[in-house]
Amino acid sequence: MQNLINTRFVKGFQAFVEFFFSSLKRFQINRWLTRKLWLNVHLYLALVVGFIFAIIGLTGSISVYREELDALLNPQLVVENPQGEFQSLDRIMAAVRNAHPDRYGEWTLEMPSSPNGMVTVWFEKPKETFFERYAPLMVSVNPYTAEVVANRFWGRTITTWLLDWHTHLHYDEMGWNIVGYCGALLIVSVLSGIYLWWPGVKNISSVLQVRVRLGLIRLVFDLHRVMGLCSAGALLILAFTGFQLSFPSLLEEISGSSGMAHGGTGESISSTAIPNDHPTVLEAAEFVARGPFQTAELRRVTTPMGDSGVYRVNLRQKGEINHRHPYTTVWVDRWSGQIREVRDPKSFSTGQKVITWMWPLHTGEALGSIGRFCWFLAGQSLFFLYVSGLMRWLHSKGWIKDRAIHVLDSTEIKLWIKNAVYRLLVVIDRMMNWLARKGAPLVVGMVNELSKWFEKGLGLYLSKIKK
Repeated sequence: MQNLINTRFVKGFQAFVEFFFSSLKRFQINRWLTRKLWLNVHLYLALVVGFIFAIIGLTGSISVYREELDALLNPQLVVENPQGEFQSLDRIMAAVRNAHPDRYGEWTLEMPSSPNGMVTVWFEKPKETFFERYAPLMVSVNPYTAEVVANRFWGRTITTWLLDWHTHLHYDEMGWNIVGYCGALLIVSVLSGIYLWWPGVKNISSVLQVRVRLGLIRLVFDLHRVMGLCSAGALLILAFTGFQLSFPSLLEEISGSSGMAHGGTGESISSTAIPNDHPTVLEAAEFVARGPFQTAELRRVTTPMGDSGVYRVNLRQKGEINHRHPYTTVWVDRWSGQIREVRDPKSFSTGQKVITWMWPLHTGEALGSIGRFCWFLAGQSLFFLYVSGLMRWLHSKGWIKDRAIHVLDSTEIKLWIKNAVYRLLVVIDRMMNWLARKGAPLVVGMVNELSKWFEKGLGLYLSKIKK
C-alpha cells in the first residue's frame, strides 16, 4: 500500500513539473527571464530609489554606534569615575518629577548599559512635540547622585536626528512606509545584482579581480562587483529585518501573536485592587518583579498611569538575545503590590522567538562587537554601491569621462611617506610653539621642552632627506 502511494506521488510530481514547463513555453515566460531583464531591474531600481538606499545605509551604519557617538558628542552624559552604588529608583524618579512637575502620565526609567552611563527617563508624549509621530522627552540622570544632567527631545540631537532619517526619512507615517517598501525593493536589487554578477564556476576568479591600470571607471566597477558580493548576505538580512520592523503586523499575524513589535508594551494590564493610601513604590515593584527571575538584570521600569495603571518591569534573563529591549516582563499591581501578569521568553512559540530576533539582528546587537562592525561596513557599502553604480551609468551615457590612474612605484611611495612625515612634524611643531605662547604658566616649561625636542627631530629628519 505504501509503495502504491509513493508511486502515485512520484507520477503526480512528474506531471506537475511537465505542466509547469509546458506553461512556461506556452506563455513564453522564459523569454522575459533574461539577463537583460534583470539588468534593467537592477538599473531602474538604482535610478529610482538608489538614493534612498544610500541614505538609509549611511544613516543606519552610523546609528549602529549611536550610544557611543552620543557619549562622544556629549561628554557630560558620561560618569567619569563611577563609585559606590546606584541611588534608589524612587529617588531618581523624584528628581525627575521635581525637574518636570507639570508632566503627568507614565514615565519609563531605562537603566544604563555600562557603569559610566546615565539613567534615561522617557516621557512619551511631551506637549512640545505632541503632534510628532515619535519625539519623546529624554531626561538623563546620574545614577550615583540622582542629579538631572540633561533634558533633550528625540530628534533634536544629532544621533536621534540621523536615526529618524534611517527609520522614516523625517516624513512621519508615509516615510515609515516608504522605508519599509525600500527594504523589500533592496532585496530584489541585491538578488538581481548577484544574478548579474554570477559568471559560472569556471570564471569566478575573473570577476573577483580589481584592476587598477585600466582606468577609473573600470576600477570603480570592479570595486562595485566585489563589494556588492561581500556585503550581499548582510544587506539581505538588513533589508528583510528592516521590512519587518516597518510592518511588524505581518509577521505577528503569521505567528499568531500580538504586542511583540519592537517598542510594544505587550498585553494591556489594569489594576484590580482598590486604590488606597499605601501605593507600591518603585523599589518595591522591582523587588516583587524579581521574584520569578531572581538572577535577571533590570533594564526598564514604567510607572503606572492613573488609578488603574500598573508597573511594567522589563528584565533581561541570561542568554536573552535582546539587551536593551528584552521581552521578559512582569506587571505589578500599583495598589496591592502583587504580580498581575508575567511574560517569559522561554515559553514563547517558534514564531514569537523569530520576532524577538528581528530588532537585535537588524541593529547588530545579537552579533556582538564584530557583528556590529560588519553591519557598519554593510551600511557604508550600500552608499558606495549607489555612487559607484551611478558613476558607471553616467559614463555609459557619455556624461562623465574616464581617466587613467597613476600607480605609484616604490620610489614615489617612499617620497610620499617622507613628505607626509615632514608635514606632520611641521604641524606638531607649530602647535607646540602656539601652546608655549598661549598655555598656562604651569605647562609652559613642558611645552617648551617638547617644542625643542620636535625642532631637533625635524632638523635631523631634514638633514637625512638632503643626504
